[in-house]
Amino acid sequence: MGLMFYRLFIASYGFVLRLAAFFNAKARLFVEGRAGTFDVLGQQMENRTAPLAWFHCASLGEFEQGRPIIEAFRQEFPTYKILLSFFSPSGYEVRKNYPLADYVHYLPLDTRANATRWVSLADPKIAFFIKYEFWHFYIREMAARDIPVLSVSSIFRADQVYFRPWGAFQRKILHNVTHFFVQDQNSENLLKKIGIARVSLAGDTRFDRVFEICQKATEIEGVAKFSATGKVMVIGSCWPEDMEVLYPFIRANELKYIIAPHEISAKFIAEISSKAGKKVTLFSKGAQAWPGNDVLVIDNIGMLSRLYQYADYAYVGGAFGKGLHNILEAATFGLPIFFGNKSYARFKEAVELRAQSAAFAVGSYEELQKAFDNLNKDENYPTASHISAGYVKKNTGATAKVIRFTRELQL
Repeated sequence: MGLMFYRLFIASYGFVLRLAAFFNAKARLFVEGRAGTFDVLGQQMENRTAPLAWFHCASLGEFEQGRPIIEAFRQEFPTYKILLSFFSPSGYEVRKNYPLADYVHYLPLDTRANATRWVSLADPKIAFFIKYEFWHFYIREMAARDIPVLSVSSIFRADQVYFRPWGAFQRKILHNVTHFFVQDQNSENLLKKIGIARVSLAGDTRFDRVFEICQKATEIEGVAKFSATGKVMVIGSCWPEDMEVLYPFIRANELKYIIAPHEISAKFIAEISSKAGKKVTLFSKGAQAWPGNDVLVIDNIGMLSRLYQYADYAYVGGAFGKGLHNILEAATFGLPIFFGNKSYARFKEAVELRAQSAAFAVGSYEELQKAFDNLNKDENYPTASHISAGYVKKNTGATAKVIRFTRELQL
């Protein structure tokens, strides 16, 4: 029964996406990006003699978790080719030219025929599925061929279907995974309760990634000079809902502001320029246009993680919507962090840093201003800064655990 509903869901999902492609740009990328995938993959694999490792990520966030593993695997197993796949356009379109992957593709929908064809063509010696990705037919196909499937940075909650009385079909998917590298003790306990003992408490590979970014951060031309004349707040991955809280704060506080919107649009940038109440310039205008301005808006993608090196404070967006964006990129530079007080509780790092008074959840301008003023009293700022940086450093090491296990497989 579970398999029947799963097949129906996948078929319905594909139909809805094809229909939505006529009206929605993201759905169109999803559909068109998969057209001809097998033909291209077949051509790429035709004369391949090297062994191959397959890494699959849902989207860009999962890619950032998988990236340290890819880089470490490339170093440890230099003879291997790397196949990188994405489910979502927001991952594929940004990372389709990722230099450490030999082949980058959209993953076709999870049907029996697609899984058989994909695995037959790619013939991976090992597969890494990042965080939440558990596709029945793909994982079953690899289990049938004795191909190790490692789930990396996975995290589970008791309310997920796997742990419900009616979740037998979904539990069967998990039982076909070779080994889980989970982020926390709760996840390990939940898996063991359903009879899965092939689990290692490894932590989150994002800590390794952001720590490396901090250690190897390169300069962004002109930003140091823009930031030199005052304290700086970087506002990262912000949405309009975040900015409604931030506009009065920007007007009231004599800081330098670097704003990196989550989605770049002329309308949003124009709104920031009109409501900030300060002199606003765009990154694309070039450093010669920045002097005399208080607000620098980053009108491109891919720079945010390096911008935090110039900051004294960070505000990270998303918590007033579907979920908080990555705060570890800011924490690794020792920044106190502010974010919205809605959708953040499922992010372990946000809860833990808030409990240690290194991060602050705010619901209004008044709450943001109060938290900011309190942070700058006495020794609160240096304490918060030390806690943020130390939190990241002490949680590194997940990548090494995964690679050590992979080495023991004797691929």
